[in-house]
Amino acid sequence: MMDTAQTMRLRLRFYKDVTASTEELRQKFETFTAQKSENFKVKICDNHIWMFVSGNKKQYWSPHLHLELEPKENHTHIRGLFGPDQTLWTLFMFLHFIVAGIFTVFGAMLYSNLRLKQPYNLDLLVMFLMVVVWFLLYFIARQIRFNGTGQMDELEALFLKIIE
Repeated sequence: MMDTAQTMRLRLRFYKDVTASTEELRQKFETFTAQKSENFKVKICDNHIWMFVSGNKKQYWSPHLHLELEPKENHTHIRGLFGPDQTLWTLFMFLHFIVAGIFTVFGAMLYSNLRLKQPYNLDLLVMFLMVVVWFLLYFIARQIRFNGTGQMDELEALFLKIIE
């Protein structure tokens, strides 16, 4: 199993080679999907598989696991990517774009005020606050990932159980 607490990335990746064919692996996931687990949900589309935490265990920080099955000569290469809930990820990206936009606008205003020899303290203050907000968003994302670490381990254990 991968050590989710020791890596610095927000979106954790792993790779695994399995001797089974892509079709066999896909069939194992389809069999699991047919069992209707109350805590996990699996979606399959071609060689892409998404595993989600569902039911009572689902929280806003609950991760999902995206698996991509790549057929090789006599084995299958699996690329795994843990990520946050899509709605939460979209919210964070939206907030990052808002912060970047405000930073850029006040940077342009700062430049104009400097060239016109006008007061620019407010522009510097807002730009500094946007940098603080960027760091705050980063640390919030790290905390959300930390909260979901246990569920990442559960998803990985389920993944390993299914492919056995």
